[in-house]
Amino acid sequence: MKKMVAAVATGIVITGTAATGVSAADYQVKPGDTLWNIAQTHNTTVNSLVNNNGLKGTIIYPNQTLSIGGSATATANAQASQNNTSYTVKTGDTLFKISKANGTSVGSLKQWNNLSSDLIVVGQKLYLEAGHVQQAAPAQQAPAQQSANQQAPAQQAPAQKAPAQPAKPQAQQTGNPQGKQITVQSTAYTADCAGCSGVTATGVDLKSNRNAKVIAVDPSVIPLGSKVYVPGYGTAIAADTGGAIKGNRIDVHVPSKSQAYNWGRKSVTVTVVN
Repeated sequence: MKKMVAAVATGIVITGTAATGVSAADYQVKPGDTLWNIAQTHNTTVNSLVNNNGLKGTIIYPNQTLSIGGSATATANAQASQNNTSYTVKTGDTLFKISKANGTSVGSLKQWNNLSSDLIVVGQKLYLEAGHVQQAAPAQQAPAQQSANQQAPAQQAPAQKAPAQPAKPQAQQTGNPQGKQITVQSTAYTADCAGCSGVTATGVDLKSNRNAKVIAVDPSVIPLGSKVYVPGYGTAIAADTGGAIKGNRIDVHVPSKSQAYNWGRKSVTVTVVN
């Protein structure tokens, strides 16, 4: 699932074509299995496995029994029909997939939901028709304007005390987050390559979210789904794996090959926040 860019390891995640129909079957999880590997072996998708088995995430365990059946298309249509006016984002979703399943456009979804980019997150509620955001927008803007108006006199009166009060909280925020610290060898990878799907082992579409903060990890060292702070990179989600990522190794996702080259290979001490 990884591809080297010269001396720098760059992760390439390749996905197969989604099946239009898969016969029902059961599968018992083996050590080292991931939803991505199981989906590829049985000609289905990570999203379908999550929905067919009522999983709350992409974490699976040895000896767990998974139901493999239905199709990605049928699953998407069933989800869309549950609510004609709104949709809750699930793992692997993109604005393009949601708009196509609901007969609308990406531009309309962004307008109805007041989105400034194509980035969406799991659990986010999206409106599928006009009217909701337009009604909610004045309510959100009004308190903000009142708050600004109320703060203006307060800032003018104690001009010397106001800057002194936030000084300590700001200083505290500059430190690293609290959590388990691990020293790892770090390389970088990108989904910006010809013929690459850019979908991670947990279903994150990196081609649609070029600036997504995602790292590939060894799940036995850093569990998938963990929030990890990487010095020089920021706080990322452990949402990918790789054949070369074993032990105390991580691969940070960057938007382009040039940034992967610039990152190089380095030893860093990361913090697993949760």
